[in-house]
Parts: sequence; C-alpha cells; structure tokens
Amino acid sequence: MVAGIDAPVNGRERLALAMRLGTPDRVPVMCQLALGHYFLNTDLDAIEIWHDSETFAEALAQLQQRYGFDGILVNLPGRDPDWRRAIAAIDSRPGERIIRWKNGCYTVAPDDDNPHVFQADGTRYFPTLEEIDPDRLFYAEPHDLSSITYPYSWGFDGEPAPPGPDFFPPWHYDTIRAVVRRVGGTVSVHGEIFSPFSQLMELLDYTAGLMALLDDPGKVTACLDRLTEGAIELASGQVQAGADAILISSAFAGGGLISRDHYAEFVLPYERRVVDGIHARHEVPVYTHTCGAIGDRLDLMEATHTQGIDTLDPPPLGTVELADAKRATAGRLFIKGNIDPVNTVLLGTPDGVRAAARERIRVAGPGGGYILSTACSVAPRAPAANVMALLEAVERWGRYPLG
Repeated sequence: MVAGIDAPVNGRERLALAMRLGTPDRVPVMCQLALGHYFLNTDLDAIEIWHDSETFAEALAQLQQRYGFDGILVNLPGRDPDWRRAIAAIDSRPGERIIRWKNGCYTVAPDDDNPHVFQADGTRYFPTLEEIDPDRLFYAEPHDLSSITYPYSWGFDGEPAPPGPDFFPPWHYDTIRAVVRRVGGTVSVHGEIFSPFSQLMELLDYTAGLMALLDDPGKVTACLDRLTEGAIELASGQVQAGADAILISSAFAGGGLISRDHYAEFVLPYERRVVDGIHARHEVPVYTHTCGAIGDRLDLMEATHTQGIDTLDPPPLGTVELADAKRATAGRLFIKGNIDPVNTVLLGTPDGVRAAARERIRVAGPGGGYILSTACSVAPRAPAANVMALLEAVERWGRYPLG
C-alpha cells in the first residue's frame, strides 16, 4: 500500500472515503442512469421496472454490475406490492403502452422514457397554489404510481396520507432494502429525496410554481416549511432501510430557472434545514444534485451545509468549469460529475469518453474528493460501450497517487 493512500476492498468503502474527502485506491465512478436506460438495457419489462420494487432493484443491480459502478442511486420510491390489482387493462401501440387503471386514470408508458399519469379526460392534475393548505402538506412525491395528488395519497386508493411520521407507507423503502440485499455491502447505496423547492415545482407544475414566487412568496415559504419536514423524515427512513448516503435532488435551482437572490430566499434556508435535520439523526453523507447553470452559486450551495455537489454541467449544457469548481470547494466538499452526457456519452465514442474522463481525473482527482460521473443522467440511448469506458478510464488513469 502506498503511504497516505487508503486501500478499500470494494466500491462501498471507496465511495465512503471519497465522500469524506479521503484518498481511496482510485477515483470512484458512479453515474445516475435515466430510467429509460434501464428500460432499454436490461432484460426486464419496462412497466415492471417502473411499477415494481423488486424489479427495479434488479435493474439497478444488473447495470451496476455491467458498468462497474462503485455506487447505486435508488431514484424511485418503493411500490405498493399490490399495485397490479388496480390495473383494468394494458394496451400497446408503437413506442409505448397504455395502462388503464380501475379508477379511470391511465398511464402512458414510453419504451424509453418515464411514464406519465393522466386523468380520464386526458389532462394531468396539478393543484393551484390557492387550493393548497400548507398545513396539509408534508412531502410531494412526483414518482408515485398515481403521480401528483392533493391532499397527498399513495397509489390509487385516494386515502390522504396523514402529515407526520406515518406519512410514508412501510413499502416506500422496499427498493432500497432490495438493492441492499442484492449488493451485499459491496456497493454504496444512495437514497434520493426531492428538495423542498423541487417538491413545490413538481406539485404546482413548473410554470405555475415559478410564478408563485412572485405572486405569493409568503404562501410559498409556508409550503416550503412543511415540505422540509417531510424531506427530513423520508431521508431518515431511507437511512434506516440501508442507504449509505442521501442525494438531495434540487434540479430546478440552477441559473436557467431562478436567480441567486431567489436561490438564497427559496432554496438555501430549506435545504440547509434538510441537511442539518438529516445529520441530527444520522451520520451519513448528504449531497446535492442541481442541473444546468450553477457556476454562479457554488458558494450558496455550500452554505446549505451540503457535503458534495453533483452534476457540475460543463458548457454548453451548464456553466461549470471543473478546475474552478475544484478550487472553490477543495478541502470542504466532494464533487461529482462534469462529463457531458449528451455530446460525449450519448453522441460520442468510447475513445472520446475515455479522453474526457482522463481530463476530469487530471483536473479534479488530485487530493481525492472527486467522483467520476456524467453531469446529470446517462441518456436512455447512450451506447453501453461509452458508459463502460468510464470504468476503463479510472482503472487506467485514476489510481492514486495520480501521475
């Protein structure tokens, strides 16, 4: 063993060291995969992957093994094991299937993208800000089988979930438990929660959500306050189910959507409460996923008390130069990402991916605290050979001490 270099025996230990700013044997590699990538790149049925906890866990494990990732992000909640009883019929048409539910709603399930739930009249339901009573909020889960509802209910039973510790049904954590069983402690398992701001955007729909910041900021803050409590409770349940780290999905907080001032008002204080609330209960790394133009707000993101920043979209997708991010965060935060998922991984070649990965390792790898990853998700139709090139790169150029 080289002096000063820790020697983890598996991906779980490797990622744990990197997230705590230690220096593992090599740079870890871990990407978030778009759900459509699982649909297209496993031998599992796409409807089952989306709707069934055990099937999604199997898809996560299959592609982790294929790509050699050191960690798995569980980015769907567990499912009601009796979900099939709510189905009236499944129809097929080119490129998608339609699941018709007994309550009259239907789900459009593309072969390569996330399903979406529609009301019987063909519309998607979103409550208005005027309709919402903040005291009835706790958490808004856009990936539930019935999508967004208010007052919030799970699946298609229509029974409002009581705000508080009993809000999340026991099966909500089944996917994490199933993944932990499959990987046997060798792979780092990460849970995902939506930030309070992201929850509000999903609850109201994006345009209405952004307008609400201007029209009624007082009610917005009351809603964010309640959604913060639910995020803490969900993260705690994920850790108890076996998650090694928690990712806060804060996708709508970049410069393409809100200003620094709005970030400081509507995102920062609530995400800080989430991070602090998780750490008051559990000693696990908590990090933040924000897409797009975040080069102007890394300092604000750090002020949330997050321990790491994920995606770091490079131009033209975002505004982060990796060298700048490394200098701005070194010794305080771990960073993850920066490989262009579109131009490099989706549209590029294995040689191009290896070259991009080698450059990221050169820039951000020294001193540890860097996780090689695409910036945002691996696209559904990204070639598997391009994704596998990431592991080849860290094995070839990512061994510490870097030289």
